[in-house]
Amino acid sequence: MALISNKSNPVQTVTMEELVKVGKGQLDRWPDGTPVSCVIRDVSSPPMKVVLEKVYQVSADAAEAAIRNANHGRKDHPAILIVDSDADVVSKVESTPGAIGMVDVYSITGGVTVLRVNGKLPLEPGYPLHGN
Repeated sequence: MALISNKSNPVQTVTMEELVKVGKGQLDRWPDGTPVSCVIRDVSSPPMKVVLEKVYQVSADAAEAAIRNANHGRKDHPAILIVDSDADVVSKVESTPGAIGMVDVYSITGGVTVLRVNGKLPLEPGYPLHGN
């Protein structure tokens, strides 16, 4: 998995702790004040197994409940957006300032920035979103 960002986002690296907060809707603005949106596929889908284990650290049902709670009362700017495919994640991140998303590394395009997690890029040893 790779963590991607909208090109306008000045953030280039996040800690795993920050990613968990974003994924759970507990971080709503970047340091520059831009609203944060996290774009992912359904956590119960097989490609999201790593995200479910490493970010949510709960069952798919519990993660879905956490996402609903994070989005409660935020109709104009949901904390977490669920889309159908990696291509949809990339497209939504490209078009949404402040958005980040998690996709398969082979889905990355030039329209997004790949973020470091704990100082590591997706193909580097020790990258926290590697599958087991």
